[in-house]
Amino acid sequence: MTVEILSLCGPEEFARTLAADARAGLTQSPKTLPAKYFYDARGSELFDRITRLPEYYLTRAETAILERTAEELVALVRPREIVEIGAGYSRKTQLLLEALGRHGGQRFVPLDVSPAALAEAGQRLTASYPWLEFLGVCGDFEHHLGGIPRSGARLVCFLGSTIGNLTAEERVPFLRDVRAMLEKNDRFLLGVDLVKPLARLHAAYNDAEGVTGLFNKNVLLVLDRELGGDLDPADFAHRAFYDPKRERIEMRLVALRRVEARFAKLGLEVVFEATEELHTEISCKFRREVVARCFKDAGLVLERWSTDEAGDFALALGRPG
Repeated sequence: MTVEILSLCGPEEFARTLAADARAGLTQSPKTLPAKYFYDARGSELFDRITRLPEYYLTRAETAILERTAEELVALVRPREIVEIGAGYSRKTQLLLEALGRHGGQRFVPLDVSPAALAEAGQRLTASYPWLEFLGVCGDFEHHLGGIPRSGARLVCFLGSTIGNLTAEERVPFLRDVRAMLEKNDRFLLGVDLVKPLARLHAAYNDAEGVTGLFNKNVLLVLDRELGGDLDPADFAHRAFYDPKRERIEMRLVALRRVEARFAKLGLEVVFEATEELHTEISCKFRREVVARCFKDAGLVLERWSTDEAGDFALALGRPG
């Protein structure tokens, strides 16, 4: 049983990147911020609550697929290690790790921006699986995939439909970076949320308890803490809607009044006019043919496609082309 943490992105680099992203995003029109800044400790806790809401079907659907297919997938690949991009350490991960242990694999390599979350997960998972080698990699999947060390045949996973946070233009370059991680007999497992009726999608991002709204506003608290800001989340309203043309949810924060904010660490003053929106996240929804085309353009072949019983979600297994 071993727990190691490898840092590819230290706190100084994170601070520089956040400052650059905030300055660029808050001074353009429309104002925007990358979704990755939701996930400090509080944001991660709120997202965990979201995954258990009755309206949020995604996690339950993906878990149901893995309960049915994890054993077969791991038996097919026979990996020595599972690499999880943007790890969540949920029941989904445990299903894959249990299958990994049964088929002779040994190492779990999660990539996450939080070293504290990685360390906590390492202690918890190695206590549950004494045979497990845990190498947590602190990094950003947009920049650090190539720095993840290899110990043998691997199954690389990107679950939760997190790829939906990337625009159509960003997907293939990301998938090419994933392809570069793979050797001939490796595989890539991608979770994607599927196009479905508007009412289901709207409810999933506008839950009755308002947890998604709290999650959305949490990015303002991250900016305040990290950049010396004075934004008040009470001055903004959560808005999420489905764009049928782009087949994606768009999540925004809407200023309820004129807001004048200062970020001391940036030396930056920002004004939000009443009703002005801050674009915080997209969540693209997919069709099988779109995933297959993206895989092909990135040098991957769509080998298997598995959905839950209701057809809400899919796991796409890709191999090097």
